[in-house]
Amino acid sequence: MKIAILILAAGQSTRMGQPKQLLKLGEKTLIQNSIETALAASSKNIYCVIGANASEILKHIKHYPLRIIENPNYKNGLSTSIKVGVTSIEQDDIEAVLIHLADQPKITTTHLNDLIALFLKNPEKPVATAYQNSVGVPAIFPKTYFQNLKTLTGDKGAKPLLKELSKSINCIPFSELRDIDTPEDYKDLLDSELDI
Repeated sequence: MKIAILILAAGQSTRMGQPKQLLKLGEKTLIQNSIETALAASSKNIYCVIGANASEILKHIKHYPLRIIENPNYKNGLSTSIKVGVTSIEQDDIEAVLIHLADQPKITTTHLNDLIALFLKNPEKPVATAYQNSVGVPAIFPKTYFQNLKTLTGDKGAKPLLKELSKSINCIPFSELRDIDTPEDYKDLLDSELDI
């Protein structure tokens, strides 16, 4: 079964005040970290959506074996990146999409592979990540939900759809899930790396 991993990295990073995709974590940027995590997973169909600061970000990722998609409507929120990504994926005969954010550096290849393995046991049902009494991405949606993904609006991404489907999805918990949105989030991330 052909599953695409769709990395969303088109945001403007308004709360961060600088492109968070290019923040360093060790020797790599956050976007490089997300891409390498995806490339090591069991799916080999990797796509990345960029938008804000596209030319600068491209310099850091153009050498990776993946499909880069530019989102000209990135100012209208995360949903536009999902829309442009899923539309591109549909043209490649993909049967499911795993949505993965560039600003979740704690997500591991193991977690992505666990999501894929659970999805393959029941490929009719979406699979999401459970954390702090909620569900979110990384999450996998079968092709039957592509139209739902393409009708999302605003900056909330796939979360409203996952909430709507909460009774009919499978979940895998991941306690370390965190988004890096503000300078404080980034400082906490760096401090947590030092504690390892």
